[in-house]
Amino acid sequence: MTRQGVGLDRAGPETQAGGPTGLVEGAPVNDPNRWRALWVTLVAGFMILLDVTIVAVALPSMQRELDASAASVQWVVSGYALAFALTLVTAGRLGDAYGRRRVFLIALAAFVVCSAAAGAAPTIAWLVVARLAQGVAAGSLAPQNSALIQQMFQDAERGRAFGMFGATVGVSSAVGPVVGGLILSLADGADGWRWIFYVNVPVGLLALLLGVRLLPRLAPGRRGGLDLTGVALLGLGILAVMLPLVLAEAGGLGRLWWLFPAGLLVLAGFVRWERRVAARDGDPLLDPRLLTETRGYATGAGLAALYFVGFSGVWLVFALFFQNGLGYSPLRSGLAVTPFAVGSATAAAVAGRLVGRFGRSLTVWGLVAVMAGLGGTALLLWLGPAGASAWQAAPLLFLGGLGSGCVISPNVTMTLREVPVRMAGAAGGALQTGQRLGGAVGTAALPGLFYLVLSGTHEDYRAAIGLSVGSGVVFLLCALAVAVADRRRDRSGGGARTPQRSPGHSHAAHR
Repeated sequence: MTRQGVGLDRAGPETQAGGPTGLVEGAPVNDPNRWRALWVTLVAGFMILLDVTIVAVALPSMQRELDASAASVQWVVSGYALAFALTLVTAGRLGDAYGRRRVFLIALAAFVVCSAAAGAAPTIAWLVVARLAQGVAAGSLAPQNSALIQQMFQDAERGRAFGMFGATVGVSSAVGPVVGGLILSLADGADGWRWIFYVNVPVGLLALLLGVRLLPRLAPGRRGGLDLTGVALLGLGILAVMLPLVLAEAGGLGRLWWLFPAGLLVLAGFVRWERRVAARDGDPLLDPRLLTETRGYATGAGLAALYFVGFSGVWLVFALFFQNGLGYSPLRSGLAVTPFAVGSATAAAVAGRLVGRFGRSLTVWGLVAVMAGLGGTALLLWLGPAGASAWQAAPLLFLGGLGSGCVISPNVTMTLREVPVRMAGAAGGALQTGQRLGGAVGTAALPGLFYLVLSGTHEDYRAAIGLSVGSGVVFLLCALAVAVADRRRDRSGGGARTPQRSPGHSHAAHR
């Protein structure tokens, strides 16, 4: 099996064409600090992804303490997610050009400062602005994680590293309500919600100090000029698509539905512009050849977006069901879904080592397990015994978690393993943008369906949880169809990995 990206990775920085010095970022062979450096990036990645969901359990106390409206306090969650998604691809490109270590450390320092500002917020306006800035910092940091893995590891070690990265992504999304509930239970009082943000400060500072010491120092890639037109088109397109979703609870879907087609038109214009820049041998923000010439990238990115629609939305509806339907506390509600997080962490660490052997088949069977676990949980809570509760669903949630661990980390590995190292930041940013968009769709659509069923069934929480989680499983089924089709192409020989020009190859050839 030929790995075009790995072939580039093996070359030392001095052998590759690139920036002003003739160097690009390459993988430091046998760097003794690479595994310790990986843990630094994983801790930072866990922290920024946890902040997507951890805040939700504290919204009621924030609203009371700051005397805020429901619509304004919702921006504490949605503003962070929006700024996060808007920043990813541009920050990935900046990391490729100016050095992933540099961008990582600057973004991490900014995240710590913004976390402290959010915790100290005297008004809701201050808090929302701090969260927007925190989202920009998180979106700047996130694509450097996957790019640093591309840079620091090769072959089997890369699979293991991506397995740990995938576990971080999956677990951080699932345990947010648990950690949030635990913090609120320990930090009692009106200001307890502030520790949701303050907890990032010591963790972030420690990661920052270790990052300065352990992250590899290598020459940056070919800088060129930043594609400002591409930045504007992509930003406007993502903003138009996401804004109605993040404002869904305030009626955004009804008032701003027209932004969806407008955003898709802008994104189509972005694709056309990037093709034009690439054809002129320029420096596109996101090289279109990642989708057309890099084996597995388009399939993996599409699968990830579909998966996160179903995966992200179910946690909010589980929280609504357990807290409002069964009367659980925020902490108990979070603990109810812990079996999924445990299963996900367990499987992801192992799956990263198996992906080289089983390939897309691992993702296929993982998706089957996730669908069985979540679908079985939905049926149990809806149609099972009247006293069915979280502990009875624990084995099914654990099964779903095992499946999720075999989906996220192997898919990241298969999506990015043939991406040239010089494009790793932009490619990782685009992959995570798809995940964030999918998550935005899921967190708007599934709770919306939950409330719709409640209003139409005279507060039948069992029917609401069954139908909303079942709808999430439908999106997982779509992701399964993509994975099966990709596996069939590989087995029929249509997906054979033959040597081909990689994105950015022409740049090296001309320089």
